[in-house]
Amino acid sequence: MKATAQAPANIAFIKYWGKKNEVLRLPENGSLSMNLSGLWTETTVEFLPKYKKDKVVINGEKEVGEEIRVIKHLDRVRALAKLNFKAKVVSQNNFPAGTGLSSSASGFAALTLAASTAVGLHLSEKALSILARQGSGSACRSVPDGFVEWLNGDTSETSYAVSLYPPNYWRLADVVVIVSEEKKTVSSTAGQKLVGTSPFFPSRLSRIKAKLKLAKKLLAEKNFPVFGELCEAEALELHAVMFTSQPALIYWTPGTLKIMKLTQKWRELDLSVYFTINTGQDIHLICERKTVKPLINRLKKISEVKKIVVNQPAKGARLIGKHLF
Repeated sequence: MKATAQAPANIAFIKYWGKKNEVLRLPENGSLSMNLSGLWTETTVEFLPKYKKDKVVINGEKEVGEEIRVIKHLDRVRALAKLNFKAKVVSQNNFPAGTGLSSSASGFAALTLAASTAVGLHLSEKALSILARQGSGSACRSVPDGFVEWLNGDTSETSYAVSLYPPNYWRLADVVVIVSEEKKTVSSTAGQKLVGTSPFFPSRLSRIKAKLKLAKKLLAEKNFPVFGELCEAEALELHAVMFTSQPALIYWTPGTLKIMKLTQKWRELDLSVYFTINTGQDIHLICERKTVKPLINRLKKISEVKKIVVNQPAKGARLIGKHLF
């Protein structure tokens, strides 16, 4: 009763922030994302009667907070399978966790597929997405392939992610710029509980459906300049809500701001590139693939840049044959 899965992190072009149901992790709004080829989690899960308790190892360590979340998710899988065996879980990322690069998305997508397969469940993509969402909201977007929409349902059965286009639909690139590997002090889960304290949140919510509709239209048209402008403005709007929450959520570092300002400068000069950012300090630069090489050449000259990861649109969660134990 053992299985291993790999799942990608994803970058949301139109983001969700705030939940209408904390337990089920139902978002306040729908979102649009792209799975990333260079950022992933691999997770092996084994259920056996010999295990007296669940054992969870993440990136070679026991993390109490994450261990509790993982065991709760194992309980969901056990309930579906009507099984009471304990499990051993070993998971590893190929990128820093807790810095705003969606490690919980890739982590819970991989955990969901590995655990459900290990207990003999054969869940549809929709069912996997619904289950992954209950572990980490954005994990539902890491289940389908390529360019993905998370549907804004009011019930658990209607809130899941679907693939709009396969990975090869558009030759986009997401160049992740890591400026710090320090873990953020306030998790996304905790931060979203503050959303109602921002005076800007009602305004954001009133316009988000129209924004999502526009983003899908631009994606269908492959209109990169306007799509890039929309994604950059969306990221700044989201952080305006965070800045004005009580207490304020300020995830950026000086390195984050420097890359943002340089991105705008480069765009004025000769590079068609736009930034977006999640709940963390590391930044995503969105461009067409032809722009990647000159962009990297410039990034390498900046002292604040610790690491660069080039991503293309990627497949979603999938089983792999090589186990971690």
